[in-house]
Order: sequence, then structure tokens, then C-alpha cells
Amino acid sequence: MNTGYIVISALLLGTQAVCAADSPPRFDITPICRAAASAGVSDTRTAEACRRDEELAQQTLGQQWSQFSLAQQTECVRLSSRGGNPSYVELLTCLEMAKQASEIPAGRGLDTGDAVEKSRRVK
Repeated sequence: MNTGYIVISALLLGTQAVCAADSPPRFDITPICRAAASAGVSDTRTAEACRRDEELAQQTLGQQWSQFSLAQQTECVRLSSRGGNPSYVELLTCLEMAKQASEIPAGRGLDTGDAVEKSRRVK
């Protein structure tokens, strides 16, 4: 195969990846809402309530998608699609948490060392 074709193919594939990130993915929410309703966790958690939540999350994603980095989008789409039925609610939650985590100033993360040291002194 000619290396020119490989370069052109790579460029085209890269362009498609960027274009794909311009909008949220499309999910079939029927399976996840059917599963949520049949789980019977709550009397109010019906398939219709699930559908409303998923549709609201999808609308919010459509409005806010460009606020998230490509890395955040890619990772959260991967995570929210794992294990079978993808969810817009899970995708939106993941993206919001990833964005908030990225905004924590350097050196201001959780310092678990202090908590561990304090628990040792208490014993």
C-alpha cells in the first residue's frame, strides 16, 4: 500500500473523529429505561420517568457539549457506554464531574495523607 494513501486515510479518519465530537452521541434509551422500571427500586421510577430524565439530559448535552474537552467527551462516552445500555444521564454526570475536577487548582486536591495521619494519632 502506498504511504500517501495511509496518510490521507489517517487524515480523513482524524477529521471524522473531530466531527463526531461536535455533538453528543445518539443512544437508544429504551433498554435502559425498561431495565430501570423493571428493577422496582421505586414506585415512581417508571419507564416514562426514566425517558423524561434521559431526554432532558440529552437536551442539556446538546446545549453544553462544546463546553467539554475532547478528552472528557471521549472518556465519558466510553464509560457511559460500558456494560451494555448507554445513558445520557450517566454521560452528563460524568462530563460534569470531569469538568469540575479539571477546574481544581493545582495543589488543591484532596490531601488524604493528612486524614490518614490524624486517624493514626487518634488510635
